[in-house]
Amino acid sequence: MNRSESKYFNTAIRMDKAFLELLEKKNFAYITVKEICEMAGVNRSTFYLHYETIGDLLAESSEYIIKQFTDFMPHNTVDFLKKLPTCSLDELYLITPEYLVPYLTYIKAHKRIFRVTVEQASTLQMVEAYKKLNCHVFVPILKRFNVPENAHNYMMSFYISGLMAIINEWLKEDCKDSIEHIISMIQMCICRQN
Repeated sequence: MNRSESKYFNTAIRMDKAFLELLEKKNFAYITVKEICEMAGVNRSTFYLHYETIGDLLAESSEYIIKQFTDFMPHNTVDFLKKLPTCSLDELYLITPEYLVPYLTYIKAHKRIFRVTVEQASTLQMVEAYKKLNCHVFVPILKRFNVPENAHNYMMSFYISGLMAIINEWLKEDCKDSIEHIISMIQMCICRQN
């Protein structure tokens, strides 16, 4: 990466961080380009060199926070994906505290961005992100449990929608309930369906 590319990239990161910091303090609808620029230490023309709208910055910031989230998770994603075909079936239940505590801890620490991400899901193309996750993680797991292929989409829609409904409720209540309580709610809902 040459110097100008590095500067461009670093400026984008500063705007991502400024935006996320503002998002922790106020609602998305009330954040202005001027505030982002002031906090990031850039001028408006620099903002518009990178983005057309604040929605574009939101999409990029969501990618940034997903990367942070992935880095925060204690499991190595590559190793996990490699062992999917051969590990014990017990290791494939992703609703255990081992998987859910880091996930919910991160959501609670960044609840405002997750709230906005849920509200702006279509703008952020979150469905595409879920499709990638479905293809690389959930489909191999469903195959290991011998779930018929014609049931995959229905089953994953049910689980993801249910999980997101619980998380949305938790976010609406400003994550007041404990992480342990949310895990028990997820497990109760999923286990009762099996």
